[in-house]
Amino acid sequence: MDSPVSEVNSFKASGKPPVSNPPMSIIREILFIFITSSAQLMTQAGLGQTIAPSHIIGKAFGTTNSGQLSWFPASYSLTVGTFILVAGKLGDMYGHKNMFIFGYAWYSLWSLISGFSVYAKSAIMYDVCRALTGIAPAFLLPNALAILGRVYPPGRRKQWAFCMFGATAPNGFLLGAVFSGIFSQLAWWPWSYWSTCIICFAFCIASYLIIPDIQEETDEEKTSEKRHFDYLGTFFGITGLVLINFAWNQGPVVGWHVPYVYILLIIGVLSMVVFIYVEHKTLEPLLPPDAFTGEIGFILMCIAAGWACFGIWIYYLWNFFEVLRQNTPLLTVAQMAPVGISGCLAAASTGTLLSRFRPIICMIISMAAFTIGTILLATAPIDQTYWAQTFVATIVTPWGMDMSFPAATLVISDFVSRENQGIAASLVSTVVNYSISIGLGIAGTIEVHLNHKGTNILRGYRSAWYMGIGFGGLGVGVSILAAVLLFTKPSKRASDVESAEETAEKKEIGISN
Repeated sequence: MDSPVSEVNSFKASGKPPVSNPPMSIIREILFIFITSSAQLMTQAGLGQTIAPSHIIGKAFGTTNSGQLSWFPASYSLTVGTFILVAGKLGDMYGHKNMFIFGYAWYSLWSLISGFSVYAKSAIMYDVCRALTGIAPAFLLPNALAILGRVYPPGRRKQWAFCMFGATAPNGFLLGAVFSGIFSQLAWWPWSYWSTCIICFAFCIASYLIIPDIQEETDEEKTSEKRHFDYLGTFFGITGLVLINFAWNQGPVVGWHVPYVYILLIIGVLSMVVFIYVEHKTLEPLLPPDAFTGEIGFILMCIAAGWACFGIWIYYLWNFFEVLRQNTPLLTVAQMAPVGISGCLAAASTGTLLSRFRPIICMIISMAAFTIGTILLATAPIDQTYWAQTFVATIVTPWGMDMSFPAATLVISDFVSRENQGIAASLVSTVVNYSISIGLGIAGTIEVHLNHKGTNILRGYRSAWYMGIGFGGLGVGVSILAAVLLFTKPSKRASDVESAEETAEKKEIGISN
């Protein structure tokens, strides 16, 4: 089995020897994996604690509009997906451990304020608080993945570490949903956010004590990198992502005929065009050139389609349980419990599959799981027993989550150089969370226009699920096409290239001697 100690700096062309981290004991390594995996756990918990009591929170703010309610989780996912790339770059510059600790401190602060937003009596204020809270996972996710990528070299141990990271996703969602359901049904919903504030503060302290001080670049190298930080690209990238997402999610609320909605959408698209242009011209782009390979591109396309499908699946499943089947939040949580168990089994299976097959095989299986799970819900009658299609859907869909995420993150981590681990790790998390938010916006537009002005709720939900099936089917098609193309040529990993360069350099030294 591979050693948990890895070289965290790539072998420079100048001949500088790589720097290694001190070894960890087994107990500390377990705690280390738990703390880093808590980033994924708390990210999905933040989504679960927003979706589960959404109707109760909506009543507290005097709104039952489905478009406005969809903003509750969408505003959170919006900033998670938008700021991850910048957070990964800042981690590469200032240290991944420092940015990880900052993420939990920010999470604690804005969870506290989210709870107090109840006194503002404004859904918009609550949306703003949730959006600002989403910046915290944006710092946690890429830096946690980068820490794992720097500590573990490619191999079996790294595969299992990433699978454990991915396994926390469904259980994190359930954890957030359980506590928010308990507090909203038996006490007061703001307590779910105040308790999160306490938990995140504890994780902040634990991160400082448990995560090792990973050796970073020298001060001279850091200073050089700071001078070339892509401020212009960052501005246009964030502006474009925020405006496009805002327009798609605001459209169902006020209508697409409102001028500011489509004007902001146009500005957002233009900003992204400028961002792409700037990225091709700058010396230090947010996205490293070695992240633009064929395999990574196909993987990210699959992730975008699959997780957009998942966002629609989970949001409308929760509404289906609470609105149409009249379940309480706690009963809904109980019926969602198989998601956590199935997710753990999927993560364990993924670790074995990744050691034997290329990641694209796992992507095909995961995309099929997303699609099948959504089909089962879209065709389920309201009065049907839970143990029929809905139960099966909660068993099948987690395989999409817990196979796609570790497979994609392993591809990104192994195919780019070690100094770009932070930015590379950001790619998957950016696509995952941004796709969830965009998917909800598109589904919300479809629901509003096809539910006959709220008189046929089931038709609106099913129409949204049909859109999710379309996303899932797109993911299946792209993953199969990718498999056909990728199996015809060998895979080129950055780690393999680095090893080849080191071997060549050693041979050259031997010849000169």
